Amino acid sequence: MTTKEYLAGALLCCAALLPLTATAQQKDEDIATDRPDFVESSNVVGKGRVQIETGFALERNRDAGLKERTTTTPTLLRVGVSDTVELRLETDGRERYRADSIDGHERAHGWADDALGVKWHVRDAGQGWPSLGVLLHADIDSGSAAFRGEGVRPSLRVSAEWELPHGFDLGVMPGLIRERSPDGGHAVNGIFGIVLGKALTDRVRTFVELAAPRIARGRDGGTQATFDVGGSWVIARDWQVDALLARGVNSRTPDLAL
Repeated sequence: MTTKEYLAGALLCCAALLPLTATAQQKDEDIATDRPDFVESSNVVGKGRVQIETGFALERNRDAGLKERTTTTPTLLRVGVSDTVELRLETDGRERYRADSIDGHERAHGWADDALGVKWHVRDAGQGWPSLGVLLHADIDSGSAAFRGEGVRPSLRVSAEWELPHGFDLGVMPGLIRERSPDGGHAVNGIFGIVLGKALTDRVRTFVELAAPRIARGRDGGTQATFDVGGSWVIARDWQVDALLARGVNSRTPDLAL
């Protein structure tokens, strides 16, 4: 059995738990998600809860006559094992890539790599300190050949959230990821995001964000960064819809993402 099949089996097993855990949810709480912004929440879903967050993403880029378009179906499965710890399975799902230039056309489609992880809610916010969470993930080379990364890439992130006056909130997420290169070398690169959110109502939120999923030297792929705006709407206690628009801030980042 391949790694991809193992992970798919884990996903199905966790999804099968959903009817069993639904009764354990606290009915007086609205859903709280880790999307659509890049900065992760410091909170976990809670003991006995299973939560699926999924969507459709589109990236476009133009560079020296080359036009690129990538679509993915990012999905995150969160399983609460206690009131402070959750298990996570994350993937960009089905991925399609196309590139067009005067020299020809390139097409690729398949499955993205998966990531297994855990989040620990360290503490709630208090007088003078933020709510804190720690995320430990491992990206696994489980995807289709066209989209497969190099080996296992572990990462560590810390999420800190402050509640501000007048319905504002601030989130900061620094981190590190160890990435491998095809020649067998490796590099430890940075991760950083900062987001300012505003609650318009109890169920509607908007935000602006600066996200840097990779901070690296040029020989290690260079830094990627975006400026993001977006919002979310909790339409029912267990349902949320959201959207994000991202603009690349350097030549190594796609021009536009939605």
